[in-house]
Amino acid sequence: MSVREKMLEILEGIDIRFKEPLHSYSYTKVGGEADYLVFPRNRFELARVVKFANQENISWMVLGNASNIIVRDGGIRGFVILCDKLNNVSVDGYTIEAEAGANLIETTRIALRHSLTGFEFACGIPGSVGGAVFMNAGAYGGEIAHILQSCKVLTKDGEIETLSAKDLNFGYRHSAIQASGAVVLSAKFALAPGSHQVIKQEMDRLTHLRELKQPLEYPSCGSVFKRPVGYFAGQLISEAGLKGYRIGGVEVSEKHAGFMINVADGTAKDYEDLIESVIEKVKEHSGITLEREVRILGESK
Repeated sequence: MSVREKMLEILEGIDIRFKEPLHSYSYTKVGGEADYLVFPRNRFELARVVKFANQENISWMVLGNASNIIVRDGGIRGFVILCDKLNNVSVDGYTIEAEAGANLIETTRIALRHSLTGFEFACGIPGSVGGAVFMNAGAYGGEIAHILQSCKVLTKDGEIETLSAKDLNFGYRHSAIQASGAVVLSAKFALAPGSHQVIKQEMDRLTHLRELKQPLEYPSCGSVFKRPVGYFAGQLISEAGLKGYRIGGVEVSEKHAGFMINVADGTAKDYEDLIESVIEKVKEHSGITLEREVRILGESK
């Protein structure tokens, strides 16, 4: 029996797509094919996929909402798992529990509907709850570490565990999950009661700031670089005269130099080359070495 036949038999009922182009699913609109693109409907289907992959010695990874990543043009071997169907969000008192595939922005709106404060900072961050926990996503002075109570993860061996916020060893755009090989299944956020009007005003203000400053009208991978201590990456790039600097179909945004936008059918290689060039030119200009925040995955063509 071939691997494909075995897969279809053992993982029967799970949505698996073969040789699926990933550019359709990424915010950058670049990326080659996944050998097997999987859309589990719940944590049990996800566990079945991981256990099968481990038994057959097939590599696997979770993409989240693919908002802060660049998938290389050669694609990704093995299983690529998209969790957007694991998107249930529930509210219990002052606690919100959201599955990994839940949209982060929509989760902040649910907090607003229940007049719960603490989540406003994330009201414009694209991506999933799972990806936000994985990266300790943050904006405007807030970050996931400030509100996370606990999360359920699927270990690389396919077992389900509950971790407290302390277990995650949060840092700037860092969590312990990044090194463990585990996958976030769901997260609990501890919020506080607040005024619906005040929460909405703050979310409106932050949304306006984001729309004003960020090139949301173009495909991009979000903020490309981590913030250097004492500086802003976008400012350093701008001061090096790199706004509008372009390689292939990808350019440094004129609106916000911390973003790189796909303006003319750019490729993942265009993104990578532009990132490396910007790092080099900023280092020459200011002596500061920018560090990538965006994750680059997969194989070169």
